[in-house]
Amino acid sequence: MLHSEEIANEFYQNLGKLFYAVAMADKNVRPREVEKLQEDVRTYWLDVDHVTDEFGTDAAYQIEIVFDWLKNEEKESDTYFEEFAEFYHDHPEKFGSKIKSLILHTCNDIANSFAGKNKSELILLSKVQNLFNRD
Repeated sequence: MLHSEEIANEFYQNLGKLFYAVAMADKNVRPREVEKLQEDVRTYWLDVDHVTDEFGTDAAYQIEIVFDWLKNEEKESDTYFEEFAEFYHDHPEKFGSKIKSLILHTCNDIANSFAGKNKSELILLSKVQNLFNRD
C-alpha cells in the first residue's frame, strides 16, 4: 500500500473514532445513531475520493468498521476525540474546508438522530468546531 493510501485509510479510521465519540458522548450509542452514520457514509463519504483499502473496498467504509469495532471497547468518548484531534494536527492537509464542513454535518446528523442534541453532544460538537477554528 502506498504511503498516501495508508494516510487516507487512517483518515477514515480517525473519522470513525470522531463519529463514535459523538454517538458515545452521552455514554450510550443508540441504533438510530448507527443508522444515521451509515446513511451519511453512503450519501456523502463514498464520493469524497477514490481511495480503497487493502481489500479493494472504498476506504470510506473504514468509518463504519472502526465505529463498530469501538462499540466493544470501554474507553470514554473524549479518548477518541483526542485521537482524532492528534491525527488532525499531524495531517492538516487532509482537512480542507469542504471536508471540515462534511465532518461537522455528519457529527450534527449523528447528534440529532436520537431526541435531538443533549448537553454532552453539544460540548463535543463545540470541541470539534473549536479544533477546526484554531487554524
